[in-house]
Amino acid sequence: MEYKYEKLTEKIYVCASVEHRFGTDAFLLTYFSKYRQKDKVCDLGTGCGIIPLIMQKNRSPKIIYAVDIQENAVEQLKLGIEKSGVSGIVPICADLRELWQDAPIGQLDLVTCNPPYFVETAGFQSALTAQRIARHEVMCNINDVCRTAEKLLKFGGRLCICNRPERLSDVIYAMKSNNIEPKRVRFVSKNPAESPWLFLIEGKKGSKPFMQIEPQLYVRDGEGFTDELQQIYNTGKE
Repeated sequence: MEYKYEKLTEKIYVCASVEHRFGTDAFLLTYFSKYRQKDKVCDLGTGCGIIPLIMQKNRSPKIIYAVDIQENAVEQLKLGIEKSGVSGIVPICADLRELWQDAPIGQLDLVTCNPPYFVETAGFQSALTAQRIARHEVMCNINDVCRTAEKLLKFGGRLCICNRPERLSDVIYAMKSNNIEPKRVRFVSKNPAESPWLFLIEGKKGSKPFMQIEPQLYVRDGEGFTDELQQIYNTGKE
């Protein structure tokens, strides 16, 4: 497999491949999560580890468990960690539906997940197994993500997810079914004239019902990125 190192800063690199790569949604979710230095974090379905590595750019959390079922993805994350010379990321090759040995049950402040956006039978499915797993719910579904997050989070801990707008009701239902109350949601559009293509949502374990709808995030301003998106890309840049 051919690897390519993508530079996040002068020190932080992500090891990407055709099978395991990343997009804008990873940056948006990381920014939306409002992670803190004191946090213990888990990124479920981490792929090449883009979210944990973005978190290393600035005020990196105390520890980040980076979980993926695919060995190639975890190997890419390890290469990214090695080239970047960072600590605090713990790569774990495991099925997120089955907690790994010594999993920090009830201890985490934050769980992030950029899950498969499509149900197993929906739309075109890539011939690459890795891309099918990333895009379609063939290995896990949104309820699996929420159920595992509920086990890992401490009371008041947060789960942050991104997904397509047509899956909003599914995500809210899965959260509430697993004692995670949706608290914030933000929609993302290419520009003010177009409908949202993504939403970002935060839920808190054991919280009372009340959800804040945040101002919409726009990706482009004319031919370039909006100031806010540029800020998101550059957060922590050295």
